[in-house]
Amino acid sequence: MLSKFHTLWRGKKGRQWREYLTAYLMLAPSVSLIFLFGIFPVLFAVYVSLHRWRIRMGKFLGLRHYVRAVESLGFVLFFATALAFLFVAWRIMQRIRAEAQQAADNPWPWLAPGTVLGAAGLLWMRYGVVLLPQILAIADKAVGRQRTQSLFRRWLWEALTEPGVLQAFYLALAVTGVGLALWFVLQRARPSGLHNFFVFQWANVAFFFGAGVITALFTYSQLRETVQKAIEEGKPPTIGFHFVLITIGLILFFAAWKLWQSAVASLSDKAFAIKGLAALFLLVGGWIFVAELPPIIEAGDPDLWRGLVVTIYYAVGTVPFQLGIALVLSYLLFQNIKGREFFRVLYFLPYITPTVASAAVFRLLFIGHPSGLVNRFLRLVGLPPLKWLWEPRGVFRLIADGLGVHLPSWAAGPSLALVVIIIYSIWTYVGYDTVIYLAGLGNIPNEINEAAEIDGASQWQIFRHITLPLLSPTTYFLSLIAIIGTFKAFNHIYVMRETEALKTVNTFSVVIFDTFFTDTRYGYASAMAFVLFAIILTLTYINNKVQGSRVFYQ
Repeated sequence: MLSKFHTLWRGKKGRQWREYLTAYLMLAPSVSLIFLFGIFPVLFAVYVSLHRWRIRMGKFLGLRHYVRAVESLGFVLFFATALAFLFVAWRIMQRIRAEAQQAADNPWPWLAPGTVLGAAGLLWMRYGVVLLPQILAIADKAVGRQRTQSLFRRWLWEALTEPGVLQAFYLALAVTGVGLALWFVLQRARPSGLHNFFVFQWANVAFFFGAGVITALFTYSQLRETVQKAIEEGKPPTIGFHFVLITIGLILFFAAWKLWQSAVASLSDKAFAIKGLAALFLLVGGWIFVAELPPIIEAGDPDLWRGLVVTIYYAVGTVPFQLGIALVLSYLLFQNIKGREFFRVLYFLPYITPTVASAAVFRLLFIGHPSGLVNRFLRLVGLPPLKWLWEPRGVFRLIADGLGVHLPSWAAGPSLALVVIIIYSIWTYVGYDTVIYLAGLGNIPNEINEAAEIDGASQWQIFRHITLPLLSPTTYFLSLIAIIGTFKAFNHIYVMRETEALKTVNTFSVVIFDTFFTDTRYGYASAMAFVLFAIILTLTYINNKVQGSRVFYQ
């Protein structure tokens, strides 16, 4: 046995195994750190969002936090996640097919070990889910007890050796061993230069496909539970929930149609059978959502929707203005004028100034008291003082009241307090955008402008038809960063907000912060954070499709 083991490490094959082992050992520390500080916190936040969590873990709530936050769109969010997993699995299958055709190799024999290893990955995640409550229960055991290292080690060992945890561990370990054994046997019986690629890719297909199916089934069970509870309570159906169910059904119908088209175009009977069966399942699922599920749901969280509206006001009020002002300033500073280096540094200073300090200064400048510096300036020019950061009414409402015109509530606009924060944000980020635009202007060849001047183009025509198109990559980058930044903005808003503003400056991120730290509703705050992540991801995708298609790269 030992001689066979030593034989594996000799010759060309042995050198390959040694290289693989060395590479994986070198990658192990960085992969561990990425999982520990990057992936695990996200997975733990998902776990928290599915429970009632106030300081300590409470009972399992499923998707109730998401439904409370965004009403029936919470189910759409998770169904979209399930479809995304399935789409990733489909794209990986397409990649396997392309690589196999290019190498004239057969990938199907490696489906078995890859599928088993992918299932093993899901079982290891299940092991973590089973183990996590036992680890978290240590904090409850430590209440009122003297905390020592030996006691903690004993409790940790009890958590690791709990019967349910051990069963999950041995099951995951056994399936992993079976997958590796199948891989080894097939590799010996059917040598292939792409066996590593095929096995890993099939494992990814199985993992993402399983994750998609599990997420879809979990969401469907939560949806049925909500529907059943609503029926028992005698609540009437809502139009919004009808819309969500029909939308999900239509998406499944469309996916089934596209998959059926692909099945008809398949050359092999095996591919036709698999795609046709999958299309049938999608068709049945779409029919269930459109025709069978009774619609009912509770209303969404008003604080969350108010925070979303405030965030939209904040984004619309900052991004266009800061980019427009930065573009004009960069174009002026790019000209051959005296002192342009000084002005470049001057405009960039607000960006490198500590946010808390500069926001505190703005808070003092725009204080709502008549003795405030800005209000003193208004009195000097004959204007009445304003409440500024204390004013919860919308700016359009203030203007309409001053003119004696009635304005409906929906047209009130952002509050005056939020406008002050918008002014601060523009003042802060204009310098950064200006510097980036200057770098973009420096990459435009002078020969193009000179040729346009020779052809008789004016300065405006050069700017409009040459400079702006060639600056499109820079504009795309800055707009993308700015839009994401507005939905993540927190520090200066938290410093500048006042209680008199009546939450009219609380953006989405501030609402999440208050829910987490002030109300100590950790599970609900985690659910809101993932809703914010979905919004940012959607906006990024839309911006990439709409504006990215208009980017002109030199």
